[in-house]
Amino acid sequence: MTDDGRMRRVPVRLEGGRSYPIDVGPGVLSGLGAVARANLPAEARRVALVSNPRVFDLYGARAIASLRGAGFSVSHWLMSDGERFKTLRTAERCLRFLSESELERADAVAALGGGVVGDLAGFAAALYLRGVAFVQVPTTLLAQIDSSVGGKTGVNTRAGKNLVGAFHQPRAVVVDTETLRTLPARELTAGWCEAIKQGAVGDRRLFERTRKFLEEESRRKVACRIGTGRDGSRADVRGGGRDEGRGEGRDEELAELIAEQCAFKAKIVAGDEREDISRADARSRRVLNFGHTVGHALESLTGYRRFRHGEAVGHGMIAAAEISKRLGLLDGSELESLRGAVRAAGHLPAASDLDAGMVARALRADKKAVGGSVRWVLLERIGRARVVDGREVPARVIRESIRAALGAR
Repeated sequence: MTDDGRMRRVPVRLEGGRSYPIDVGPGVLSGLGAVARANLPAEARRVALVSNPRVFDLYGARAIASLRGAGFSVSHWLMSDGERFKTLRTAERCLRFLSESELERADAVAALGGGVVGDLAGFAAALYLRGVAFVQVPTTLLAQIDSSVGGKTGVNTRAGKNLVGAFHQPRAVVVDTETLRTLPARELTAGWCEAIKQGAVGDRRLFERTRKFLEEESRRKVACRIGTGRDGSRADVRGGGRDEGRGEGRDEELAELIAEQCAFKAKIVAGDEREDISRADARSRRVLNFGHTVGHALESLTGYRRFRHGEAVGHGMIAAAEISKRLGLLDGSELESLRGAVRAAGHLPAASDLDAGMVARALRADKKAVGGSVRWVLLERIGRARVVDGREVPARVIRESIRAALGAR
């Protein structure tokens, strides 16, 4: 990771000498055009920008101005906002837009938005002309630290989440941390849950730094409210309220933490780019699915309307940790540490009305199943994950753990 003033550059190094940069920092969106020009083919003339209405209203003009300033012809298309719109039908509309934009093989797609926009735009880029380049410009915390890095693209179907997709690496990722100021609190909570996940499965120091940052944000917010009695104008980066003006030092600390999260994800991706199904070691890409087995089931059961993805993963992490404890893998104090970190991320939507048996049955649609069996990502300790064959986890343990995690029936 390199530091250039207020911008951090994290390289993602893949096999075969392939690599791409992740630029992190406040205001880096203004340099999108220069980044695209440096990382796209010299023949690239057009960029097709995909976004959603809310994000485009906030940042579209700046992104387009930067791309045009670098000599690109830019067209744009806006998709509806929300996980339920990440479908094959929407992808078909996006492909029609790319065709109408007259993109050629040397041209590119730019995804400006959260994980839904990035997943769908990347999927369309992977399909169009059998693959055109694309650039990720994530504007949510979850997308910045997770979904924009690593090349996973896809759409949801009635059978389950992300069951149709492709591995298609971006040419560059531009992470402007200033976009977090306009995020709803729930989006920030969802992102911090994913940040906690990454530290929990592979880097205790990163886990502790993330937890400490969130706890300090919570104390700062309380002190600010007591001292002023006023409501602020910016989203609190913890996800629990509004910010009355973080100091520049906190902004820099936030950017550094996001860069560290990206560096962790980049290291995992570099070692296991396509999630080799034969691998089950603690450094395989599979460990990043911690919390996702139950999380995806929760999203599916509620029609992708109740939970943000990261919120569902927050619940799912506790469920997986409960399983770990019941199997004798994880000490109770480590489970409580994880629970505390998830609480620090912000309030999660209630799940106590869901039936634990129905959640357990929904796990069968998990796309990570191998040989008909779910592969659970469990914890031996904070910072050390273990992949366990679902046949080694009794159904009773799964149901009890889901009840304990969700307070479900």
